[in-house]
Order: sequence, then structure tokens, then C-alpha cells
Amino acid sequence: MGSFILKRLVNLIPTLLVVGIIVFIITRMIPGDPAAVMLGPQASVEDVENLREELGLNKSMPSQFISYVGDLAQLNLGYSYSYSESVIGLIIERFPNTVILALAALLIAVIIGIPAGILAARKQNTIIDYIVMLVSLVGVSMPIFWLGIMLVLFFSVNLGWFPATGMGNISDGLWTYVKHLILPAFALATIPMATFARITRSSMLEVISQDYIKTARSKGIKEYLVIGKHAFKNALTPILTVLGMQISNLLGGAVLTETIFSWPGMGRLIVDAIDKRDFVVVQGTVIFIAFIFVLINLIVDVLYKVVNPKVNLESDGGKNNNDSSNRQ
Repeated sequence: MGSFILKRLVNLIPTLLVVGIIVFIITRMIPGDPAAVMLGPQASVEDVENLREELGLNKSMPSQFISYVGDLAQLNLGYSYSYSESVIGLIIERFPNTVILALAALLIAVIIGIPAGILAARKQNTIIDYIVMLVSLVGVSMPIFWLGIMLVLFFSVNLGWFPATGMGNISDGLWTYVKHLILPAFALATIPMATFARITRSSMLEVISQDYIKTARSKGIKEYLVIGKHAFKNALTPILTVLGMQISNLLGGAVLTETIFSWPGMGRLIVDAIDKRDFVVVQGTVIFIAFIFVLINLIVDVLYKVVNPKVNLESDGGKNNNDSSNRQ
């Protein structure tokens, strides 16, 4: 286990380097001059050139890239052009807000999605099963930007139940804070909720058909114990895979949700940085999200061993052949 974790941590370095190269190239392809955007349309050419020199934007691309990689090697994500603050400081300020939103969305997805999948598996080929799968299909297919706007229009504009935008302040009261969280969390939870329902149903159907489940039922064990203690525990491995993936996706994929609901998190920071052509912030936040993504995948792999001790964490970081089919 120790050697596996160490190797995965070492492999993190080239992964982040590749991500850094890609995001460096992409940000330089964005139209617009950061210096000109910062100074505005009224700025003179001389002022723009002076600012470009001050920010190091007048250097050649290879020189900028070498400086960029050197900063990464020192765990320095750079200094924002537009915010006049270090990127690490901006991440420390915004990342907890994204974590709050992502965890709320994950909680909603787990509480609704997993029981719905279990219910659909127990009621296979019935109207309940068909309804759950239909709703799941709609949830996976629904564009988040459309759903977010519809939620704001119906629950905020028409009914006035929840605030349309903003994060709220915990000092104003817990319920006020939660009211600001409900709509963006539900919008963000839609796809994970549908995914949990579909994966749970599939995994439970495979387990329920096993002989030991039939044996447990023949012994007169109550159905909720058969499902909860025997079936669900053995169906948990594929669900763990989805759980890890969804945590990573929620942390890194909340851009549209945070933009629609003006939630001051990492996604909103990236959008604002792109709008301001603040390449340093875009590069730093993407690198940080990539690090979180790989780290969560490592944690999920370790949890595999905890949940199922038969899983072998081989030196190449993979699972044995018997377990690989369960992850797909």
C-alpha cells in the first residue's frame, strides 16, 4: 500500500506538468492583450507597452514558459495581473466556497440518487423502475445552464422562495445561508444524482442475482437486511468509483453553476480571469484543480482496499483483472 501511494504521488509530477503545458498554450491562444484589457480602451499605446513590460508579457513565449515552469517547481502559482494578489491567496479565498457548494450537491445526489437506484433494482421492470430510469436519463441529459436559469426563474422570480444569486453570510443566520445554497446545489447535483441512480441500479441488479442473496432470503432474513447488509455492501465498489469521479467533477466543473448563481467560488474565479485575460490566474487554478482531481482518485483507490481487501493495488496502479470489470 505504501509503495503504491508513493508511486502515485511521484506520477503526480508529470501529470501536472502536462496539464501546465496544455493550459499555458491554450491561455496564450485567447484573443486579447491582458495589458490592454486592464488599462481599458482609453489607454495609450505607450501605457500598454509599459504595462506589458512590467508584467513580463513582452518576453518571448519560450522565456515565459521557462519562468512559468520555474515558478511551478517552487510551488509558486504566480501573481494575478488584475486582482493584485497571489494566485494561492485567491485560491485559499475561493476554494472553500466551491467545496461547500460541491459537498452540498454531493449530499443531495447521494441522498436521492442511491436510494432511487436501490428502489429501481428491487422493482425491476415495474413502473417504478421505468420512472427512475426515465428521470435519470433526463437528469444526465439536461444542460446545466438551462436548468439553472429555469430554477432561478421559477423559484426566485415567480415564487420568491430563494435568492437568485449570491452566497449569503452565515452571520445573517443559518437558514438565510442555506437558502442561498439550495438552488445552486440542486442544479449542480442533477447529473451526479442521475449517475448515482443508474450505477446503483446496475450494481444492485448484478448482486441481487447472486446465490448468496437467494440463500439469505431463503433463511427468512428480513428484506431490508438482505438489501442493506448483504446486497448493498457488495454493490458498493462501483459506487465508490463514481463517488470519487463525481467529487472531482463537482470541484472542477462548477463553472457554469457558479456563474449563473454568482457563487464566489473557483469556477467564477476562472470565468472572471478569462474575461480579464488574466492568464496567471487561469493557469494556477487549473493546475490546482488537476492536483485535487488526481489526489481524490488516489484516495478512492485506497478506499477500494478498505472496502474490499481482495483488491490488489499492483505496482502499475491498476487493479487485478477480477476487479477491473466492476469499475467500468
